[in-house]
Amino acid sequence: LLQVAALERQIFDFLGYQWAPILANFLHIMAVILGIFGTVQYRSKYLMMYAVWLVLWVGWNAFIICFYLEVGRLSQDRDFIMTFNTSLHRSWWMENGPGCLVTPVLNSKLAPEDHHVITVSGCLLDYQYIEVVSSATQIFLALFGFVYACYVSKVFLEEEDS
Repeated sequence: LLQVAALERQIFDFLGYQWAPILANFLHIMAVILGIFGTVQYRSKYLMMYAVWLVLWVGWNAFIICFYLEVGRLSQDRDFIMTFNTSLHRSWWMENGPGCLVTPVLNSKLAPEDHHVITVSGCLLDYQYIEVVSSATQIFLALFGFVYACYVSKVFLEEEDS
């Protein structure tokens, strides 16, 4: 379940050119694979590494929630953290959310020459909330994975002692 959720998130981040989440998702997918390998091979060290990664993963997803809800000094209009300040791209869900109607603004002087200005209206759920729900789901799955990794690692260590 963790792997499927991470792959889903990776796909939508690729579609939105969100480079920071793409990198974090890639590392998460590798950590999940190592966690699965540690479980299958009875390697408690891999499971401990996986548990440590999940703590970092919860922190990253908490940051994403704060970013999209613009907590503190974070601003989506000013900060392009998710794209490493390399482009003006936003979340894929901004233009493709459920029920969203995208209208191009012609002859806008606000956009650079290689970009276009759009208005998005009629969304059933704003893209910020879709991103927040996705991150909250990741946090929930990570907490479940953390408990699982700690328990299985403890069982493996007890078996090694006996």
